[in-house]
This record gives sequence, C-alpha cells and structure tokens, in this order.
Amino acid sequence: AGIAVPLDKELPVNEIENLIKRSKATAVIYSAKRKEQIDKVKDNVPMVKYFIEMNSYDKVKGRNVGLNTVLLEGKKLVDPEEFKILFFTSGTTSQSKGVMLCNRNLAENINSCSAYVDLKETDRLFSVLPLHHAYESSIGFLYPFGVGASIAICEGLKYILPDIKESHPTAMLGVPVLIENIHKNINKSIEKSGKSAVVNSMMHVTNALKTVGIDMKRKVFKEILDNLGGKLRIIVSAAAPIDPKVGKWVQDIFLQGYGLTETAPISALTPDYDTRVGSAGKAVVCAELKIKDPNEKGEGEVLIKSKTLMLGYYEDEEATKAVIDEDGWFNSGDVGYLDKDGFLYITGRSKNVIVTQNGKNIYPEEIEMLLKKNLEIKECMVYGKAQENSKELTITARVIPNLIEIEQKYGKDSLTDEKVYDVIWKIIKETNKELTSYKAIKKLEIKKDDFEMTTTMKIKRYKELQKDKS
Repeated sequence: AGIAVPLDKELPVNEIENLIKRSKATAVIYSAKRKEQIDKVKDNVPMVKYFIEMNSYDKVKGRNVGLNTVLLEGKKLVDPEEFKILFFTSGTTSQSKGVMLCNRNLAENINSCSAYVDLKETDRLFSVLPLHHAYESSIGFLYPFGVGASIAICEGLKYILPDIKESHPTAMLGVPVLIENIHKNINKSIEKSGKSAVVNSMMHVTNALKTVGIDMKRKVFKEILDNLGGKLRIIVSAAAPIDPKVGKWVQDIFLQGYGLTETAPISALTPDYDTRVGSAGKAVVCAELKIKDPNEKGEGEVLIKSKTLMLGYYEDEEATKAVIDEDGWFNSGDVGYLDKDGFLYITGRSKNVIVTQNGKNIYPEEIEMLLKKNLEIKECMVYGKAQENSKELTITARVIPNLIEIEQKYGKDSLTDEKVYDVIWKIIKETNKELTSYKAIKKLEIKKDDFEMTTTMKIKRYKELQKDKS
C-alpha cells in the first residue's frame, strides 16, 4: 500500500530529512538502531503520518507504531502496473533522480534473468552490496527469495573474505572494485606462499585441458576456491566495466550484467552457458539493445527497450522525455558496441567522454582500468583539464596512492610527496605505452583525501570537478 523509497542508512540526518521531504513520504520505517536519528527529524517532517519501528508490536500511539502491528492489520491487493517503488539514483554526473518502478518491472527483471542464470533452491547468495540499490534488492534478494534460495549477509567490507569462508556461498553479486580487491588479496597470499609461478603455469595447463573437455580447475585450485568458501559457482559483476584479467581468473564462474536503475536494473547479462569475459552480456529475454549513430568502430550510445523500463522520473516529465523517445527506446548515456552474436561491450559514459580538438573521443574508464591494475594506485580519475589560452584539454590523472603498497615495495623513505609522485608518474609512463598517443596522460595530480563515491563505489565525477571550480 504505497510507494517504497529505499534510503542509505548511513546518510547524515539533514540528508535523511531532505529526502523524506522530497519524496513526500507519508510513513518512515526504521530499525531501533536509527531511532535517535529519526527522533531528530520528526518535528521537521509534519507530512509523515506514521513512524514505524521494525521488530515492534507497539500499537498506534500518535504517529508511532510497530511494524509487526502494521503487518498483522494490513493486507492489500497488488496492481502490477501501479507505481510502487521510488529509487533515488546514486548518479556520478548530476543530482540524484527519483526512478518510478512498478511491481511488473521487478517481476520481469527476475524472470528474464532466470533464463540466463539457473539459480536453485539449494543455492546461497552472499550479500555485500547496499540494499537500497536496485541491483542488490532485486537480483540479490527478490530473485533468491523467489526460488527459495538462502542469503548470507556480509557484516561489513573488512569482513568479506572471512564471511565468505564461513558462509560457503554458491553465488555472489559484486561491483568491479570489490571483485578486484578480493582478487588482489588472494593473489597477495599466493605470492607470500611462494606459489605464484606454479599457480600461473597450472592456470595455462587447466585452460588447455578444458578445451578438450577435461575440467580439472576445481581440484587443482582447491586452495584458492576454499578462500572463496569452496562452493562458489557464480560471480556476477555489474555497475561498471571490470579488468578482463580479473574476469579470466574466475572465467568459468564469472558473469557480467549491465543495466541502470531506470531498467530495474538488468538489461543485459552473460548467460551461464556462454560466459564471455569483457562483454557486458546480451539483451535479457524481455529487452532489446541497439547502438545509436555508430561510428566506424560500431560504437555509439546504447539504447534499451525493455519491459523493465521505468514508468518515468518522479515529478520530472521533462527529464523523462529527454531519455525515452516516442518509440520507447531509453537513452542509457553509456557508449558501447554489439558483436555479431549480440553481445554488448561497454567502452565508456557519453557524459565523461573527452573530445580532442581533432574530434577524437577518449573514454576515461579505459585509461582508469589500465592504471588500477597497479597495486600502488588505490583509486584514480582521468579527466580533461582546461588550460589557459588553449582550447585543447590536457589528459590528467588524479590519483590516490596506495601508501602501504608503496612502502612495502620501496621502503619508508619513498613516502615523501616527491617520491610518491615519482613512483606514480613512472607507472603512468608505462601505461602510456599501451595507449595511442592522443590518449596519453600528460599531467598527474596526487590526491590525499578520498573521492566521494556512489553506493556502487563509482566516483562522483561532477562533485570532484565542482570542487575544482569552487
């Protein structure tokens, strides 16, 4: 009965109040741990009729009531087409938008994914992403609940590996930065044990055997798989492109998904029977994909037509019309191409593209992925920096160094600002050798504080560049 608006529990009180007002919420459901924050905003949000505390049987008292009381008293019919969920996007390029979804959107999303990924009642999913994100709440929760699978909820980012070992999951949803970090940590332990050369050579051997129908990976790499709980058979990465090297590391169990909150969210997925590392997958069964105005390489903006497509942006008809054309195609803002088999490859975001004076397009994500292969780089952002008296943008890398890794490799003396700069600049020069000349990084900025991130761990570029302007 009503529209759900999932919010990040870590938001500051003033932002919680702001989003309650913006969404015109009439009820707020909260856990006992958040009671103090809710008490601080109550008097400022008179439009809220009920404050509903979880795990409580409290009867109605003023505006307060227990959730269990509400559940016992209320049963309503479900209209599949009715606006039921309002997701606020965690955009990297502008203010968050309210995405209106109906029950049908979510049901179609789950049904279409089940055609590509065979989740069973005996499966256990490992949940590490935030639940107010459409990706985790639909595929990470509604889908497993729909088939009767179980879910193990991670205690926090620093407990990922121990929690995986303890819960023995068979499937996991992630974003590239999470999967890349797991890959780095396991590789570090392999290097420390002195088995790095053996593991690499056995990887080639097992890959060769698999081409002739002999699969020995689970036996040969039992020790590595045990670090991932021993039973993992599916890892799905979405929200951003991932380093293909990491995907190949777990190629047999690695799937990639693609979509946006506006498409509830999965539009493309690599089927578990045809995993293709590097691809974002092929259109799910209720969706179509096409490329708008492709260039000579076949690249262009990705357009999506799907039964999972949102009803529109909340109270923003103009923004809705700007992204959905008259024929029902949604302009994703992502740039990519389709191969002959209909598999999608994402190369960048149209809003992030750097255009040179010669009309060449540079997608920062491609360069960032190369830089982040290096353990000395914790996080980075590539952008075109405007210069005085010049129309040409300078390709610039803003880098947060991994000081722990630099100290381990080069010693404590390497931690001066000058020496840290030299270490990172050396990496940049090596990276430039892998790039065509017009994409080469010309300037380095060392960043000492963290980037502001979305909940799926993507940098909020517009906020970072706004700081420069101010």
